[in-house]
Amino acid sequence: MKTIEKESMVKRMREIRDQLNIKFEEMDYHEEKAYIKQELEALKKKRKKAGNTK
Repeated sequence: MKTIEKESMVKRMREIRDQLNIKFEEMDYHEEKAYIKQELEALKKKRKKAGNTK
């Protein structure tokens, strides 16, 4: 069972990487950095709203 979970996790990580590569394709470094910062802030707000402040 662990092998199946690990394989699906690796598959999902690769999918995320591929999606980011497409988004970052025409961005310069500063645009990428701003995008990542924006996404992290959104995730922090989502966690805080859910009560997960770790």
